[in-house]
Amino acid sequence: MRVALHTRVRADRIEAYESAHREVPAELTAAIRAAGVTAWTIWRSGTELFHVIDCADYARLLAELERLPVNIAWQARMAELLDVAHDYSDAGADAGLPVVWQL
Repeated sequence: MRVALHTRVRADRIEAYESAHREVPAELTAAIRAAGVTAWTIWRSGTELFHVIDCADYARLLAELERLPVNIAWQARMAELLDVAHDYSDAGADAGLPVVWQL
């Protein structure tokens, strides 16, 4: 399945956000892959972030990462940088953007 997400980085934290993503812990990327993700890309336009995730099951991905210490630490780090978070919001697995058009 493919999931598109929208998040927002704090305007004063853009460099820190990009720096963090140059150093994503290997343990976290391994856990993300083990949870069924084959690709995850993030684009930035100003403070707006757009993610596309190719995975087996987005709800399963969230459930498998939820209690992992490396992910808990990463989410805490991201919480300091983001105005809008996606994967642990109230919407959870339903946080994906709806498809409007596809070719």
